[in-house]
Amino acid sequence: MSSSAVEAEAPDLVCQLDNVQGLVDALSSVRWKRHQDALVELSEHGVVLIVEDTGCLQAKVYLQRELFVRYEYNAEGRPRFGVSLGLFVDCLSTFSAPGRSSMIEIKYPGPDMQLLVKSVDSLDACIYAEVRTRIPDTISWDYNFEPAGSTPLTFTVKSAALKEAIDDLEWPGSSIQITLLPDPPCVTFKGEGHGDLQIDFMYYVNTDLLIAFHCDRQVSYRYVYTIDSLHPAYHFTSANHIIRASLDIVRYKYKFLRATTSNLPGSVVKDNRGSKLTVGRGGMLKVQHLVSVARSATSHPHVDSAGHQQPSRIAYIEFFVKPEVDGDTVNHS
Repeated sequence: MSSSAVEAEAPDLVCQLDNVQGLVDALSSVRWKRHQDALVELSEHGVVLIVEDTGCLQAKVYLQRELFVRYEYNAEGRPRFGVSLGLFVDCLSTFSAPGRSSMIEIKYPGPDMQLLVKSVDSLDACIYAEVRTRIPDTISWDYNFEPAGSTPLTFTVKSAALKEAIDDLEWPGSSIQITLLPDPPCVTFKGEGHGDLQIDFMYYVNTDLLIAFHCDRQVSYRYVYTIDSLHPAYHFTSANHIIRASLDIVRYKYKFLRATTSNLPGSVVKDNRGSKLTVGRGGMLKVQHLVSVARSATSHPHVDSAGHQQPSRIAYIEFFVKPEVDGDTVNHS
């Protein structure tokens, strides 16, 4: 066989990872339904897995090439393929042994375009699996996340506290309102439905929970529906005056907001890292988590004041939640 033929048969990606459980934790973070399809995109920089729900919720898992002990990328462009997220996670779980960090090799594509997984750190036995892939049915929607003004509207909450707060909001259910107040710095989660429940994170009162806060104005959005388009209404508040075009409040469907924390791995909740939330233009909410993919012996690297790990052995998880669109007319003040 000629060398050119060998090169033609080289897989797009061959990579090895020394902590399977860390990968399982990262992927499980975005598994909010039993049956979910995921889009996987490969590049020289790493692997991105994308899942979404009804065009209102999208999640991404970023696995940078630095996470892998071996990363050989041979493709041109950025190959994409679809896979069952549940099947892939369940498959990876079979390679994870309690109390030890297992090393696996992932290869794509196989002879029939499969995703090939095998164990590589055992002299006694080798576990081998093939995961069927498919051509993606649709291309992910463009979330088009943009800052809501010159100063980002963002805050960081301890992951365990954020998860607990969102879990508690299940009682009223239905619609969740998030309000940011610059003076005094405060983030409020309010649930409305069967009843009302309000949870406040006061920045100066408890910096152990609300560990970072950046907001120079109260800005949120309620939409006014017209036949042609949806128009956001704005509400700007400063310490000295109020300019009010209309009432402006961010609301999100509870089931989508809950998906951002419902499957946080126990390691994230236990270590209580910070989860960062940012409100973008149009009320788009971005929620970011960090999941350790380091081996057990090095699973507690330096963590900064915001709960973010400095080394690169972490997977980045991002959720994008579109706001609930209200057809009610907004009364002007």
